[in-house]
Amino acid sequence: MRGLLLLCLFGTVLGNYSWNGPGQEAPTKPTSDNVCLTDTASCGCCLMQKQMHRMEGYFNMSLDELQRKVNRAQAALNNVRSSRSAFSVALTDTRRCVGPNRAGSPIVYEYVFLNLGDNYNRVDGVFTAPRAGVYSLALTVYSDSGAPGSLLMACANLRVNGADVAKLNDANDEDQEDSATAVLALQLAAGDRVSVYLPVGCSLCDNASHYNTFSGFLLYATD
Repeated sequence: MRGLLLLCLFGTVLGNYSWNGPGQEAPTKPTSDNVCLTDTASCGCCLMQKQMHRMEGYFNMSLDELQRKVNRAQAALNNVRSSRSAFSVALTDTRRCVGPNRAGSPIVYEYVFLNLGDNYNRVDGVFTAPRAGVYSLALTVYSDSGAPGSLLMACANLRVNGADVAKLNDANDEDQEDSATAVLALQLAAGDRVSVYLPVGCSLCDNASHYNTFSGFLLYATD
């Protein structure tokens, strides 16, 4: 113990001077380390102080890294939340038929099952893509045309920004019910407008069973 104390005191003496060449010794400013060495427990004090400094630096680095990870996790969560977009609608919840009309017209789906993100507009029947990405879109059309052999048929067009991307139709002369379904995966840009169009001569009928549906959701974002 005495030898260790003498070694610490010797280190203190050396620590108070800097070597500038033979015969030249200049005292240096006392530091927190050599001030700590002025008492009989100087070695233990110095070692504890250095260990505390090391631990403080380690914890500071650990906290900084933890904060960076929290920030990354929060950014990923915000991205997931902003990516949530899904809708599913039906033509009506009561007995209703649309068409045939002398001119084509957009279809407004009145009954809403889901409108996550509020990107489907119940007034004009248009779904607006909230961000660029790959979307799954599905359209089912159904019509009860009456007696077999009727000229009416179930048909509608799925459109993106006013351009047809899928045309559905069914005209079976052997029965009075016609239906068709299309499911697509499309790359959409933010702001693209998806809608359903009823061409001339087409007719859709629905009731509380919800035979006519229009749905979509974001598979994954690409921006």
